[in-house]
Amino acid sequence: MSDVTQTPEGLRERKRAALIAAIERTALDLATEHGYDGVTVDMICDASMVSQRTFFNYFGSKEGAVLGLTPPMPSEDEIDGFVDMAGSSVLGDFVGLITTSFTEHQPDPEMFRSRRALIQRTPELFNKESGRMAELEDQFVRIVSRRLHAEARRGRDEASLEEEARMVVSLTTGVMHYVMRRWSTSGFTGNPHPILRSSIELIRRVTSTDPSSS
Repeated sequence: MSDVTQTPEGLRERKRAALIAAIERTALDLATEHGYDGVTVDMICDASMVSQRTFFNYFGSKEGAVLGLTPPMPSEDEIDGFVDMAGSSVLGDFVGLITTSFTEHQPDPEMFRSRRALIQRTPELFNKESGRMAELEDQFVRIVSRRLHAEARRGRDEASLEEEARMVVSLTTGVMHYVMRRWSTSGFTGNPHPILRSSIELIRRVTSTDPSSS
């Protein structure tokens, strides 16, 4: 007999996550069928069988439901662990940090494919998603900057450290695009986790430094 029991808090969280996913799927299906401009919040609520109050508890707008919730940020403990690392690849460590949430919340392949196609053909959604990603990248830059400051890089001014942090984030974004392309070429079948893990290991190999050479 298993000793693992489902706590009330855990059960509520699972139900909440399932409801959010169901609303997102409904919004995306409706937008794919009728076009983004042809969908209203009322239509999404009716098809999802939820009240507008419930809808707005999770999403601020129709746009938010179609795009889905912003990807979860690493926890404070995870960020602290990244900042405290030393003597390894900042890029490899950072890619590992931000993909932790991804690997714990594997996207639904069908929804990922449909959302990607809809964003690409809807300028309003494309611009909004680009803005969300820019805000996320700014948060990432602040995290990487903390790591660079913690490493006490001598002779480096604030502007120089920020530029280095932005480069790390830009390269990380490129890695994620690479992983998504590899996953998409497989028809979004299988598990993306091995692609992520192999990419992280490759980054650490090509960016590692020999301490004896410094």
